[in-house]
Amino acid sequence: MLKKEFPLVHYYDQDFVDIYERSWVWMNSFWQKPNPAAGFNNSFFMHPEDSEISLYESCLASFFLVYFNKKYPVNLMLDNFYAKQEESGAIRGCYSLSTGKPVTTDTNPEGLTPPLLAWVEYNFYHKVGLKIRLRNIMPNLIAYHNWLEANFRDDSGLYAPPLEAAMMPEDTPRQNVKYPLDFNAQVAVSLLYMAQMADVINDKELNFRFKQQYFSLKTRINTRMWDPKDKIYYDLDENQERLRVKTIAAYWPLLAEIPNEERVDGLLEHLRNPDSFGTENPFATLAADEKEFTEDGGGARGSVMPSLTYMVIKGLEKYKQYELARETAIRHLYFILDTYHPHDQKKGTLWKAYKPFKDGPAVWKENEKWNKPLSLAYAGLSTITLMIENVVGLHVSLPRKTVDWYVPTMEMMGIEGLPLKRNRITIISDKSNRGWEIRLESEKLYYFSIYLLSEGKSKTLPIPSGKCSMLVSKL
Repeated sequence: MLKKEFPLVHYYDQDFVDIYERSWVWMNSFWQKPNPAAGFNNSFFMHPEDSEISLYESCLASFFLVYFNKKYPVNLMLDNFYAKQEESGAIRGCYSLSTGKPVTTDTNPEGLTPPLLAWVEYNFYHKVGLKIRLRNIMPNLIAYHNWLEANFRDDSGLYAPPLEAAMMPEDTPRQNVKYPLDFNAQVAVSLLYMAQMADVINDKELNFRFKQQYFSLKTRINTRMWDPKDKIYYDLDENQERLRVKTIAAYWPLLAEIPNEERVDGLLEHLRNPDSFGTENPFATLAADEKEFTEDGGGARGSVMPSLTYMVIKGLEKYKQYELARETAIRHLYFILDTYHPHDQKKGTLWKAYKPFKDGPAVWKENEKWNKPLSLAYAGLSTITLMIENVVGLHVSLPRKTVDWYVPTMEMMGIEGLPLKRNRITIISDKSNRGWEIRLESEKLYYFSIYLLSEGKSKTLPIPSGKCSMLVSKL
């Protein structure tokens, strides 16, 4: 019965399908009931062994929960955090499940977390299509951004939060950082999507304001954090001098659409270089040629965190690097699979971080509890979201009524029962005696675009309700 609820993926490697379906089965234990006594009036996502609700992990989980929003409503989950928003605009990174109060640390007293809400809401809009929600939550996003600006941006025009707010492990070799690259790029991502949402709700004044702030921050990141010799972005110290340690934070600017094509080429060189970020399991948190890199991964000294690999792949898509995005997604998933299949009698599980060159969870000897098993908020981005969007290659926009399929090479793959609001669609490619054939089924009209990347061809067709098929050779 459960199998019929979430969208089914088809792929010639059954192991990929099995880990995808197993991830949805695990989801039941992560989806928690409301706790009105603590101010959580809606169900929410949380590791069953945790005692705190994390904004960061909720944001990460939203990128796969949207594919089963009917059972796991992302909008209601996020409303728990908006209900906690303070008069200043602050939304804290963690809240106690029992008391509902913010949980902070001495090194991060404001409970700051990566500002991903605007990216999450924009993605939710395209996957679920609730336009009215954009109007309703825009005041929350504006107040949150104003709080960030008032408390963490200084006279340089850059943001100077505590490094802990970037959600990187404590062993990250980023000493003396005052202006973290990733956090500044995340603010740029937020402004970029807030401008786009303002455009959707036809608020020209808001759109102009956010674009102006976005381009201002983009210029500062480009002029101060880019190193033309090393062809990569760096953190800055208190004197705004670049700290020459190559970390995965260098790729948040891709998602924020900050680098030009020439700089993208430099960043791609590092991704393809096995001595930099091109590790066998993509992508390491620290470049392999840095002196503190370890093949055990540590925390952030070489481990591969699915959340950051997902970020890099979504950044690659911004620059139409679909083939590289798919290739690295598949490589990364094989490492997750090889680690998932146990060699003893214990059950397989998913991890928060993996080793960069061999199977197994990353090992941080000084903090063994950091990489806990069944970290679905992190690994689910790979086993579910990357599986749909990059291995199968489907990109959905419900408001536009479009499904784009990026296919590097024709293979047996597809999706069945993908929900599009009050519509469900099926798209499956298979080889018949007539050649490669795509079978489609839909309850309502939508527009289907196929991009055959290896041949440089594309075609857009209206797909009527009912069943139909098309031969790839005839497109």
